[in-house]
Amino acid sequence: MSYIVTTLDNLIHQTAFFNITVGNVVMIAVACVFLYLAIARGFEPLLLVPIAFGMLLVNIYPDIMVHPEDASNGVGGLLYYFYILDEWAILPSLIFMGVGAMTDFGPLIANPKSFLLGAAAQFGIFAAYFGAIAMGFNDKAAAAISIIGGADGPTSIFLASKLGQAGTLMGPIAVAAYSYMALVPLIQPPIMKLLTTEKERRIKMEQLRPVSKLEKILFPIIVTIVVCLILPTTAPLVGMLMLGNLFRESGVVRQLADTASNALMYIVVILLGTSVGATTSAEAFLNWDTLKIVALGLIAFAFGTAAGVVFGKIMCKFTGGKVNPLIGSAGVSAVPMAARVSQKVGSEYDPTNFLLMHAMGPNVAGVIGTAVAAGTFMAIFGVF
Repeated sequence: MSYIVTTLDNLIHQTAFFNITVGNVVMIAVACVFLYLAIARGFEPLLLVPIAFGMLLVNIYPDIMVHPEDASNGVGGLLYYFYILDEWAILPSLIFMGVGAMTDFGPLIANPKSFLLGAAAQFGIFAAYFGAIAMGFNDKAAAAISIIGGADGPTSIFLASKLGQAGTLMGPIAVAAYSYMALVPLIQPPIMKLLTTEKERRIKMEQLRPVSKLEKILFPIIVTIVVCLILPTTAPLVGMLMLGNLFRESGVVRQLADTASNALMYIVVILLGTSVGATTSAEAFLNWDTLKIVALGLIAFAFGTAAGVVFGKIMCKFTGGKVNPLIGSAGVSAVPMAARVSQKVGSEYDPTNFLLMHAMGPNVAGVIGTAVAAGTFMAIFGVF
């Protein structure tokens, strides 16, 4: 009889009810909110569903992220091994290859001035950098946090790992970056409307010129050579982005392009999303530094969006009203979400206005710009 009682007692005490904390309950509630936003409201479910589920798992069963040295059998938790691929910058680089294989760079090639809008939107990154330093973070931590302003999750993870912030700040940084990427449709429109007039929102842009196949093939090769010669530290991100695009545009490796943009991309999203979500245990996430990072990320993203729109207004004036300032908001790195938001806001004021392809130019430029910003920080701190 005592054996049965002992066994039942052991089973009962193995349940999560005896180990769960108030913090865990809070994080489980946050995970459920994320799942609601993803499933019921459709806010980038490909990002939020795996992130939210990883958050749910780690706050119910913390050992799913346990380090091998802390495990009784010397074997780490499942999501710990996923997370190692983040620390090694493998998953962020593969994400960039998938983005390159999925994205048409034609609008950027057809309108090179889009590079200026993408560059302007990076203002949020440097605003966040100085803001983080003012809040007490050291220079490397501030640099890692600042990339959130580009709304680029993979680059945020990549830079955090390269600057030695993987063990402390990567989780909050990655969750903040991906959360703001998913919430682009909520965050950007009010800023866009605040900074533009109804007349500007109704501006119709001229159709982009056709881009030849040769141009599309040469573009990723030339960008790789130029950018990586100037900033070799950008090679893992810019190189993989351009390799994926070369797969797409060369026309001779369709199997590789299909794999990079579909099967491989979705596998990487599952691994990266769940491992990022699993860094949000209550002990690691519920602290003042995390709240500062979330606040800085929001401010930086708002600044980046605003800078892109303001520069779009400047371009509008200098071109005699030929540029719709709304496309400047797409200069952040959230591809293609930010471009879709530009289209959506523009169509609210004129349903016949088609801004999507024009907005894709600064959107692609923003991806490159954020990677260049990350490479610049790495070069400044002597990290390779």
